[in-house]
Amino acid sequence: MRKAKKSESTSSSFKLPTLLQAIDRVAELSNDSKLSDEFFLKASPEIGLLADAYGITERQAVIFSVCLLLGPYRVDFGDLARHLDLSTIGVLSLANDIDTLVRRRLLRYRDAKDKDKFDIPQPVLNALRHNEAYKPIALVGLDKYQLFEAINDILSDLENDALTPESAEAELKTLMNNNRHVAFVRHIEELNIEGNDNRLLLVWMCNRLVNHDDDDIRLHELEKLYESRGKYNAQKSQLRQGEHRLMKSNLLEHKQVDGLADTSRIGLTDHAKRTLLNEYEIRDTETCVSGLIKHIDVQPKSLFYSDTMERQVTELESLLMPGKYDQVVNRMKKRGFRQGFACLFYGVAGTGKTETAYQLARHTGRDIMLVDVPQIKSKWVGDSEKNIKAVFDRYREAVKRSKLAPILLFNEADAVISTRKSGAENAVDKMENAIQNIILQEMENLEGIMIATTNLEQNFDTAFERRFLYKLRFERPTPETRARIWRTMIKGLNKRDSLQLAQQFDLSGGQIENVARKWTINDILFGSGGKRLDTLIDYCKAEQLTHTATSPHIGFV
Repeated sequence: MRKAKKSESTSSSFKLPTLLQAIDRVAELSNDSKLSDEFFLKASPEIGLLADAYGITERQAVIFSVCLLLGPYRVDFGDLARHLDLSTIGVLSLANDIDTLVRRRLLRYRDAKDKDKFDIPQPVLNALRHNEAYKPIALVGLDKYQLFEAINDILSDLENDALTPESAEAELKTLMNNNRHVAFVRHIEELNIEGNDNRLLLVWMCNRLVNHDDDDIRLHELEKLYESRGKYNAQKSQLRQGEHRLMKSNLLEHKQVDGLADTSRIGLTDHAKRTLLNEYEIRDTETCVSGLIKHIDVQPKSLFYSDTMERQVTELESLLMPGKYDQVVNRMKKRGFRQGFACLFYGVAGTGKTETAYQLARHTGRDIMLVDVPQIKSKWVGDSEKNIKAVFDRYREAVKRSKLAPILLFNEADAVISTRKSGAENAVDKMENAIQNIILQEMENLEGIMIATTNLEQNFDTAFERRFLYKLRFERPTPETRARIWRTMIKGLNKRDSLQLAQQFDLSGGQIENVARKWTINDILFGSGGKRLDTLIDYCKAEQLTHTATSPHIGFV
């Protein structure tokens, strides 16, 4: 399904070099201020600037500034009370303002049911990085795909405890009222569903299918849709018994397993799919265990290889170019060889395996069919084998209907290409062996391009080894290469400092990226303070505490 442009965009209408300085000034002056009139008078220019920029009240501008200073994560009422020198009752009077900031997406509850801790959302921090005031786009006039992207954002907040079921239902109602031109909204309204809980459940089920290709829902996944455990248990009982209103309306049904209804699993009926989702490309759950990533959506990224690896990647990229690929496939076919190209990228985490696959897709104009290996193996015994077959069935369909064959990517494939278990007796071992046997057979008959990435080369099954035509080992970068990565990651880092970091810390490209991200966040929030190298060294030491690598690998940016 085509993805709409992310709705969490920022407003470019307000750009001010001193926006972060205004926030810092307000937060500083508010310390021990008790929110007095004297404080508001002293900080009036900065408070007014922030209130106008974000479209909030002056008091909300102060709260927002203090939360950014104390956070940006896990700020609570106690933190506010201590900073502002307010009593418990005094700080609780700010609750309505905090609710407003949450509704405007400037704050986010960590748990909407308790509402005792709140964060600054990442889009707000991203906007501040560019000295811009974040303003949510009015979700009006959306197309059918943008509507479901907005629905998914709301339901994600619900599942992450940032919204209560009541708040999520209210936001969904507003969203749909503003987009009645979309057929899905009209179809929902025509059903005249009684009860907000039932409406929320139905929209949630539709969202899981449209945005996550999931139409096989376990009842325990529904708990966060209800305000209380008791209400959830009551609804679960009705669903188990087939007495739920949405079941009686032929919108939900029990899933079938070997011809029998499984009362612990539900999905949308064919009637619901035809009635509500006839505008969308809907496939059966078993054929949708992987997601499709458009090559145009892959962001360009610099990669650093050894000379040997550079030649191998360049050779593979040349092969996958549309004209050359078709030519090679046709010649292989005439000579009686298999036409599939299976590639193995192996090496420890953070060395560029996955990113290389993505950049190959971008450069050659091929989409990526990404296989969710954990999802395949999380299904009940018996389903996993059907799911892995469905992956290859769907890939064959995609190859036939696509102008360019997409890349079938098994990312972090350790769990499905590791050594098979001899003498397997229990159900899980037998299932894993069955999955591997299916993959081996499918690789023999592959017509297209498959890439598998793995970190555990020592546990690699030899039966898979001979089926991979291209095997690329990703090696740890040399100090010179690491220095280049440092300079690419952190703009303005001089050659001397980058070489010192590269020689002192034997980090992978992924680890360097982690350090660079921490540095960037620190710089956004607090400024560099002229101690960049010392700070980077501290971050490198912390990174080494949790990432110890002994195998050779490649670096990336």
